[in-house]
Amino acid sequence: MHTDPFLAELRDRGLLTPGQSAAIATDERTRPFSLHYEIRTLLYLGITLLSGGLGVLIYEHLDQIGHGVVVAVVALLMTACLTYAARHRQPFSWGLVPGNSLLADYLLLLGCLLFLVLEGYLQAQYALFGARYGLALALPAVLFFGLAYRFDHRGVLSMAITALAAWVGLNTQPLAVFKNDFLTASVSRAAIGLGTVLLLAGWLSETQNRKAHFAYTYILLGGNLLLGAATAAMFADVLRPMILLLLLVLAVSAGLFWYGRRVHSHIFLLIGAAYGYVAFTYGLGELIEWVKLGFPFELVLFYFMASTAAAVWFLTHLKRLAGTAAHEQGI
Repeated sequence: MHTDPFLAELRDRGLLTPGQSAAIATDERTRPFSLHYEIRTLLYLGITLLSGGLGVLIYEHLDQIGHGVVVAVVALLMTACLTYAARHRQPFSWGLVPGNSLLADYLLLLGCLLFLVLEGYLQAQYALFGARYGLALALPAVLFFGLAYRFDHRGVLSMAITALAAWVGLNTQPLAVFKNDFLTASVSRAAIGLGTVLLLAGWLSETQNRKAHFAYTYILLGGNLLLGAATAAMFADVLRPMILLLLLVLAVSAGLFWYGRRVHSHIFLLIGAAYGYVAFTYGLGELIEWVKLGFPFELVLFYFMASTAAAVWFLTHLKRLAGTAAHEQGI
């Protein structure tokens, strides 16, 4: 962006002196341009392309390469990535670790992905874990939690939580995967329980100052898991009493909304408002049906029109509700 026309206009209006205009122009010409996000994007794209390309190469030439060579190559790449990340790691701290190498962060993530590839390949070709599928999921969960805390990596923490959720679901109802019957009472209870544990872990991380910046990941994933499972169970009528599920969703939604305002996060405000609106509307409909009230169509239409207007107001005032502008100004 060329600033000379704007500076000239400000000089003509008497808002800038020639010296101030020259200083601003010099600063604009000599100021370093940050390539932080461009480099991160390229690294992420490179990891994605490398993983996909290796998969296609192995799939098309598996007969010529051989299983042993595939295992050795993947293991060597994984070891190289983890070794590089280990050599460039910072001293451990319960706080935010500054100055981590960007390349080391992404190679750590690639090493974890290659570990999953290697584990899945060994299980598929050699039945390494046999029928102990829970062990195959518990192993990466434990490993990734350790790596996430040691290397202070929130991406690996998300992978650990995902593996933990898969392990909990598999151990709750082992045959659900093969029956395509995922929404059951036991699975819903397990998801709600795990979501509660993750929310508690996030709260403890922040209040006890133990990797407090991990609280965002814990609360985001835990809140989505709990609210999603409870809402789905409420609609599918797989858990009772319904009133407890409704109150749970409303309470957690309100908690996430409050947390979003406290930490100035739009995403938590959106999650809390969306799940809260769905639960409130569903509960209102169930109440109307229960008391056998014949509400006219005009009132129902008015409710949805009013809620739509409220949603528009909420989205247009989201920044103010989150306190983002005041937070950025240090107010």
